[in-house]
Amino acid sequence: MSATKTLEAVARDRVGKGAARAVRRQGQIPAVIYGGNQAPQAIAIDLIRARTLIYAGGFKTTVFEIDAGGKKTRAIPRDYQLDPVSGVPLHVDFLRVVAGQTVTVDVPVHFVNEDQAPGIKQKGGTLNIALHTVSLEVAPDQIPDAIEVDLTGREIGDVIHASDLRLPAGSYTGEPTDTVANLLPPTVLGAEVEAEEAAIAEAQSAESADEKADAEAEATNQKNDSNA
Repeated sequence: MSATKTLEAVARDRVGKGAARAVRRQGQIPAVIYGGNQAPQAIAIDLIRARTLIYAGGFKTTVFEIDAGGKKTRAIPRDYQLDPVSGVPLHVDFLRVVAGQTVTVDVPVHFVNEDQAPGIKQKGGTLNIALHTVSLEVAPDQIPDAIEVDLTGREIGDVIHASDLRLPAGSYTGEPTDTVANLLPPTVLGAEVEAEEAAIAEAQSAESADEKADAEAEATNQKNDSNA
């Protein structure tokens, strides 16, 4: 399970675009904590700290203890905004964590022991991943860091369904029959690509030969014209 992390913050008295720009000029980003039948709380968090947490992965499945001026609040990120050009964080929304509450989160799926799958190792098959994350509805303190799928012994043609995953009981929001991944046989894609590349090369060679012939013919005509 993801461990609760501490996050230092500063309470904000003003909100709005102007106030948000002022916060960003100070090397922070605006954020808000909402939910839990309480009024929203406007805060600011350090830009570098926020960027590190977001790009480290698992940000939206981590419970934080946010300390804003001595007032501590447990919350989980629900959404964040990034600058579309620079990728710099612009804003974060946090949801308060209260007793008896569940949250819906997308947890990454990790596939392990691929070298122990005969269908891949010995027979050249390909792991086709349908779901890179699974959506779970769980208590905040029960959120897994990731869901591991052991590929040991897997053969070509095997299908891994959601029901095959080790998940907290009753937490999966989809159907048990949902395909997570399957093992496909070797394909002829490589040969097709090589054939296509060869055809392109041949066409380019023929085109170059035609251009060369046209140039030689034009040069001959110009020479004949000058001798006339």
